[in-house]
Amino acid sequence: MIIKKILNNNVVVTTNQQKEEIIVMGKGLAYGKRTGDNIDVDKINKTFEVCLKPNQKKMMNMLKDIPIEYMEISDFVIQKAKQDLKVDDSLYISLTDHIHTSIERYKEGIPLKNHMLFDIKHFYPKEFELGLLTLKLIEEKYHICMEEDEAAFLALHIVSSEVGKNISDVYEITNFILEIVDIVKKYSQLELDEDSLSYQRFVTHLKFFGLRIFNKTKLDDDASLNNDLLEIMKEKYVDPYLCASQIQAHIEKTYHYELDDEEVLFLTIHVAKIISKK
Repeated sequence: MIIKKILNNNVVVTTNQQKEEIIVMGKGLAYGKRTGDNIDVDKINKTFEVCLKPNQKKMMNMLKDIPIEYMEISDFVIQKAKQDLKVDDSLYISLTDHIHTSIERYKEGIPLKNHMLFDIKHFYPKEFELGLLTLKLIEEKYHICMEEDEAAFLALHIVSSEVGKNISDVYEITNFILEIVDIVKKYSQLELDEDSLSYQRFVTHLKFFGLRIFNKTKLDDDASLNNDLLEIMKEKYVDPYLCASQIQAHIEKTYHYELDDEEVLFLTIHVAKIISKK
């Protein structure tokens, strides 16, 4: 591998076997080297290929100024995330950039409050745990103790990567989840078990349901089959269906999105699981 461009002592641009530009990282990888020199492949600990295509300029500019340790923290957290979540490599940019800016803010004594901390903790528990892991790694490396608010901000970057949307869209989806859960709570007059598997599955369903609503996309379905199933559910689970109907009315009024039978059916099933007594 030949060095095409040196970003800093630890990061260089080179090409893969398909002659496509990639970024490779490793401690001291470019130390004492020049453009055109061979790369010591034994020193490479991370390669970025996917990120270069849509975000090449942004990533190169970021890596020029950010210590490799920040990238190593991101890499550790992202590898953990990939065990349970579907995140893409664009997360390396957003997560590393946030780690960088948050560390700089805390050094200057400027922590930020996250007004959606409670909701993010409850709606995105896996992502929030990864946010806490990031804070732990930062504390171990830099002796900077950050508040949970920062873990919530980091969690939103992970959710953003999962759904392929920017942070502002994730805030909208989170507000959407909050609205629907509130409808269920008011209808059922019950304290929902937010630690239950059924509740977490419902929130996950709402996350991607909200994404479809904001994208104005529909599920592929067999309309006649779902209509028959919905008729069965109406009779078997009266209260969950009536609650789902309230959700349907709210969505159609607020978001101008018309639910089809399959979407009402899924809502009824999820609501039934979290409000029906065993």
